[in-house]
Amino acid sequence: MGTICSLLYAKQELFASVYLSLQKELGLSVPALSLADLVKTHLNSFRLFQHTADVPAPFVENKEKVVARTMQIVELASETWLVTGRHPVPIVTAAAFLAWQSLQPAARLACTLARFCKLAGVDLPPPAHLRLKELLEILLRMASQLAWLRVFNVDKKTVVKHIGDLLQHRIFLLKNAFCPEDEEEQQRGEASPGSPGAAGGAAQGEGGPRGGKRRPLLPPCLINPRKRLRTAAPSASDSAVTGEEPISDSEIEQYLRGPEEIRAFRKAQAWL
Repeated sequence: MGTICSLLYAKQELFASVYLSLQKELGLSVPALSLADLVKTHLNSFRLFQHTADVPAPFVENKEKVVARTMQIVELASETWLVTGRHPVPIVTAAAFLAWQSLQPAARLACTLARFCKLAGVDLPPPAHLRLKELLEILLRMASQLAWLRVFNVDKKTVVKHIGDLLQHRIFLLKNAFCPEDEEEQQRGEASPGSPGAAGGAAQGEGGPRGGKRRPLLPPCLINPRKRLRTAAPSASDSAVTGEEPISDSEIEQYLRGPEEIRAFRKAQAWL
């Protein structure tokens, strides 16, 4: 509901009242299953929470810890447009993988998503690799705003070690990592050159990972739009007039001048 209100620039209270009145008038039955229930239900089928012969000892983890951190990562994905309009299972799978890795990164960084799903005894959804890549990109941009991480060469592998800190300060980090450029320039202009605010703005302007410029927080469909298929340009041989082109009935009628010719043409059509 929050996403719809932000897209429509509507107040949540007004939208909720209209939604509830429509639900009552039309007699709709809306399921009460939330994303949190889906996370708990999906993780209940994982086999990484008990010591078995198939699961190495360093890979066994406490269920409550994995569920709690997975929920935090899924909430982060929801706040960054990664959940809207998508099937939730691939996102939950990728979030559970990152949560499981971050709890003991030293022993689990070498484990791949495919092996994780195999050890957990669950299927690997095909889009899960893309959701994992998108989550890591968000985490990298957030990590660029933590002062004590700027001295390290944080990449998609090592950022997993700092997921706990990133989730703890996610509201502040998201606001700074995805601040639009026009607002950033406005903030710089308001601060005087020698003031502490100006120095803070300059440090903040160092921006995204590897010194890249920060971008607004947009849905993935706007950041990476699908390429449109280009129609092939007609060649010279295709555009040349040969006199053998088919003639439609509407074109034939354009050449008929008198009513007698029109009646004769329609009579001939009836015979065909």
